Amino acid sequence: MPFSPRHLSTPPTREAIDALKGVAVLEFGTPWCGFCQRAQPLIQQALEDQAAVEHIKVEDGPGQRLGRSFGVKLWPTLVFLKDGKEVARLVRPDSAQAIHDAVRKTQD
Repeated sequence: MPFSPRHLSTPPTREAIDALKGVAVLEFGTPWCGFCQRAQPLIQQALEDQAAVEHIKVEDGPGQRLGRSFGVKLWPTLVFLKDGKEVARLVRPDSAQAIHDAVRKTQD
């Protein structure tokens, strides 16, 4: 599943994330965050040719357990997973190439 433009209405549980198979990008942020808005075209560009990569966009904030379980402090934070395990992480990515490289690292 390529780039997802909207945050999930209900975030997945940590158990569901840990049970994922294959490659996934977990994106933490909010719709109103300026850093998140600026990163969207970069994320979209990096994932546009990655049909096998699941993009899970999670709205984060106070009291959100999933973000806390991953130690998210700044938005957007991209966590790159392979079979539910973290392989790489980018905080406030500034290029599509950096995101693409992290995806590639996850696929190796």
